[in-house]
Amino acid sequence: MAGMPSSRSDRGPDDSRSTLIAGRVGRPHGLDGSFHVTRPDARLLAGVEEVLVDGVMTRVERRAGTPERPILRLEGHAGREAAEALRGAQLAVPIGRAPALEADEYWAHDLEGCAVYDGDRRVGEVRRMLPLPSCEALEVARADGEGVLLVPMVRDAIRSVDVGAKRIAVDMAFLGE
Repeated sequence: MAGMPSSRSDRGPDDSRSTLIAGRVGRPHGLDGSFHVTRPDARLLAGVEEVLVDGVMTRVERRAGTPERPILRLEGHAGREAAEALRGAQLAVPIGRAPALEADEYWAHDLEGCAVYDGDRRVGEVRRMLPLPSCEALEVARADGEGVLLVPMVRDAIRSVDVGAKRIAVDMAFLGE
């Protein structure tokens, strides 16, 4: 929905900020080296000719399935055994090849480390973005050290995001706090 705060993709703990995770290699599909992609980012995978597989640029030879449940085969990985050997490998796209973001969309890594406030009250700091079944949420380490707060990426919970200032304004009353 336009105007709704949302994030796009994520990066792994050992990735530089130059790549975005597009999914992971899942179980093999058939005998030709194709595999299911788990946790896919459909927009990142759409139309890319190459992906980084555990840091190695590899050409996509085949696409099947749907955007939500893609099936890929990579160059140099023919046969079911090759697909099984890749299982669990991270698929990434260089950030320069990622599609442009729309208004009120953010890369998850841009939100990590942002200070979270409700008015003048510091609530905590964003640890990471979590994909939930109904929406994405910010995992916020509370400033008072009392655990974490999950903030859904919805307009009622998030008043504003200023990536440049590393600051996110939330509505704690909406969150029941």
